[in-house]
Amino acid sequence: MKFRLFFISLLCLIFLGGCVGVSSKGIFGTGVSVAFDPRTVGTQIDDSIMQKSLSAKIIMMNKDYFLSVKSKVIDGRIFLTGKVENPEEKLKLTKLAWETLGVRSVRNDIKIKEEFNFKQSAKDILITSQLRTAFILNKEIKATNYQIDTYKKKIYIYGIAITEEEKDLVLKEANEILDVENVIASIILVENLRIQKN
Repeated sequence: MKFRLFFISLLCLIFLGGCVGVSSKGIFGTGVSVAFDPRTVGTQIDDSIMQKSLSAKIIMMNKDYFLSVKSKVIDGRIFLTGKVENPEEKLKLTKLAWETLGVRSVRNDIKIKEEFNFKQSAKDILITSQLRTAFILNKEIKATNYQIDTYKKKIYIYGIAITEEEKDLVLKEANEILDVENVIASIILVENLRIQKN
């Protein structure tokens, strides 16, 4: 039964993910669809430049970070996720993020590496897939405006909500996923963006 649920969720994710296509990356590769993104094109470009600059610096610090550390910039706010070997590396990455030109805030959710656990990783992938599918199927949520990461049954959500109601729906969907232990959300409301589309 569990395998069947996993298989159906995986198929939904692949099929619906294909429907989103290139537009989910936006024209600047920011991970937020331009059609729904409430930021101005100028703000999107600024964020994209900041993200590319930070990503380059992170890789220069350690080429292994190319796969193990992810960064996301929304309205000048930097979000870091991934895994590193020790706490000192995490602090260095935080400092590097704060040194990025134009940064407004830094949220560092990087974890310290532990021995790989296939069962746990598979569970995390399933949780992410189920939540992504739930977002896509919920017409009141602009699914392309959110990035989801799951680590040890904890869901990390980053993105922009059009309204407080949408933000509440996102959190509700996340908390309804089976086996989730905690939901950590960094969701910015449109009204709190520096500059909004007219």
